[in-house]
Amino acid sequence: MRLVIARCSVDYVGKLTAHLPMAPRLILIKADSSVSIHADDRAFKPLNWMNPPCKLREEDGTWTVTHGKTGEKLVLTMEEIIHDSSHELGVDPGLIKDGVEAHLQELLAEHITTLGAGWTLIRREYMTAIGPVDILCRDHTGATVAVELKRRGDIDGVEQLTRYLELLNRDPLLAPVKGVFAAQEIKPQARVLAADRGIGCVTLDYDKLRGIERNDTLF
Repeated sequence: MRLVIARCSVDYVGKLTAHLPMAPRLILIKADSSVSIHADDRAFKPLNWMNPPCKLREEDGTWTVTHGKTGEKLVLTMEEIIHDSSHELGVDPGLIKDGVEAHLQELLAEHITTLGAGWTLIRREYMTAIGPVDILCRDHTGATVAVELKRRGDIDGVEQLTRYLELLNRDPLLAPVKGVFAAQEIKPQARVLAADRGIGCVTLDYDKLRGIERNDTLF
């Protein structure tokens, strides 16, 4: 991965046009040839980007990123390069869930009606271009539902599910796809964000899913 911090402006040239005025920005150039331009806010979302396959051409003061299939371009006018470094990250092993979270997924898939009567499982670990959805299922109306599982649910988990839903809803065989954020504990801020995005929240009882009856009284 190549990391460049530069004072630059960015112009997108394609079906539409967009312009980012001159300002300091982070430019990520990945091994898959993708290029993304970031500001120091907006969490994970870039200001503009070009997905692979694309090619970067560097000339005096101008960098041009051209998409290999569509011909769309990002034109970066470089006023000053503040930092430029490359780092070999190697092959990423992917996300490895901890034991409880993985077991939660297994148990909920086995007892999918925990989410509602008449719900049915499509599959666990439904793969998308940005990673696997924990559970894909159908509710009692037959609508597709994507479920993201966490031990402790926070805003990052809601953001992750939002990205999955954006991709899944592009598939005409699945759309419309609803979202459910399920965890043993869900933070209030995550509930607010989920509600704002039309995502349901479910608090899971790990022991109940395992068929363990708890007795919380001392006598």
